[in-house]
Parts: sequence; structure tokens; C-alpha cells
Amino acid sequence: MTFRITSASPLLTSYIFSVERRSVTGPHANFERDIVVHPGAVAVVAVDPAGRVGVIRQYRASVDRFLHEIPAGTIDPGESDTLLVAQRELAEELGVHADQWELLGRFYNSPGWTNQVMTVYLASGLTSVGRTPVGPEEDAATVEWWSPLVAESWLANVDVVDFTTATGLRAFLNRYDRR
Repeated sequence: MTFRITSASPLLTSYIFSVERRSVTGPHANFERDIVVHPGAVAVVAVDPAGRVGVIRQYRASVDRFLHEIPAGTIDPGESDTLLVAQRELAEELGVHADQWELLGRFYNSPGWTNQVMTVYLASGLTSVGRTPVGPEEDAATVEWWSPLVAESWLANVDVVDFTTATGLRAFLNRYDRR
């Protein structure tokens, strides 16, 4: 079976993403799909010397509530090195610098409607550099450092969690002693 995008027409352009209507030719039918075109993003599982993971509690207008999340952010125009983006986001959101970095993985957030790829890193060997929040949500955000037991309990009891945070916290729990 072969599918082929035959055209793409812009529907919306914002400062973070765009939406385009793609015409696709398939083996049994031609069809259209509206796709969010996204430059990609990074997330960081930051572990301090005490073995705690850093999370940020910030407001999200998309769901009109505060969420706990691991540090994350969009790749800005002109940026191509995801590690440098992760380092920037870590300083902005948690106010720390990391000496050790490890790529944990990459995944599509929701390939049914967006091409966004999330790249997740593990950061350790942390030192404080002071937060440099960008935007009103980050400015009003709070930073928390969770032990493995707190992270595990939170995951078991929260009603809805974003996939990136769940994935990052699961990676954290798989690597660190829960006692």
C-alpha cells in the first residue's frame, strides 16, 4: 500500500505552529487531513544530587488549569540542536544547569493530527543558575523537587497527566531507587 501527500494548503499560521490541509492519494481513496505542523519540542527529566526530580507547576490555558510538568519547551526558529534547547528550558523553568545529559528518547505526541516530535533528556549534576522564566505562565509558575515516592504517588493519584510528564516520570522511576 502506498500513500502520498499530493498537496498541502496553509489554513493558519501562529508563532508556534501552523495548520495545513493535506491532500493524500491512497491505494483505494483520495482524502484530506488537517495537520498541525510543529517544529518539535524538548523535555527534561532533571535529577538533583538528592535523587529528586524537578517539576514545574504552571497554568495551561488549553485546559484552564494548573498542571505539574517536567520542564519542556518548543524548538524556536533558528534552533536545531535539541540538547541546546533542553539546556535553555532547564535554566528558564527550573533555574539549574546540568553537567551530565543523556538522551532518553523521542516520540510523536499525537501523530493522528500533528507531526510534533518530543525529545526527552535526562539531566543530572545540577547546579543552581537562577530561573529565567519566559512569559506570564512561567513567571507565575512554582518549582518543586519530588522524591521517587512522591512522583510515584502523584502518578497513581492524579486524574489527568500530560503524556510527556508521565513518560519522563516513568523513566525517572525506572532508574532511581524508590525507597
